[in-house]
Amino acid sequence: MAKSVIDDMKMHMEKSLNVLKGEFQKIRTGRASTGILDVVKVDYYGNPSSISQVATLAIPEPRTITISPWEAKMIAPIEKAIMNANIGLTPSNDGKIIRLNLPPLTEERRKDIVKDIRKKAEEDKIALRNIRRDAIDKLKKLEKEKSITEDELKKYEKDVQDATKSFEAKIDEAVTHKEKEVMEV
Repeated sequence: MAKSVIDDMKMHMEKSLNVLKGEFQKIRTGRASTGILDVVKVDYYGNPSSISQVATLAIPEPRTITISPWEAKMIAPIEKAIMNANIGLTPSNDGKIIRLNLPPLTEERRKDIVKDIRKKAEEDKIALRNIRRDAIDKLKKLEKEKSITEDELKKYEKDVQDATKSFEAKIDEAVTHKEKEVMEV
């Protein structure tokens, strides 16, 4: 019983970490990344679809993303979707390929992005602490029901704390990596 509580907690923490990493992928840095386009939905025969489902995405240069639609008539809807997504990029096309050129970020904008990254990381750490608290509450309930002993409770609480510290370290590592990527000129 107590083992399943800890496994469940770790699964929730892993999901929380993955969500944060997904958020980090969407943050525009000085380098091109196809993750920027994950939020863009294109109207494809009446269905909202991600760009990667209707075109091939490539990064031929560090500051350029190319989009090669599988159907030529999809160029206009893809450009419209990119403009409507407000991601700060203006598409240009040559009739076959759409190009997105990422302008270099100013120093001030980089610092704002780093602040945003740290804020998201702190929110994720708060989520981890809430998950930890729920797990400890469940373990204490098991101890009250005499499913586990007081000594086992202490051991499991230590396991919960160790797992929480481990995930907080992973968050810090992700933040450090993303900050480095953003501040790189």
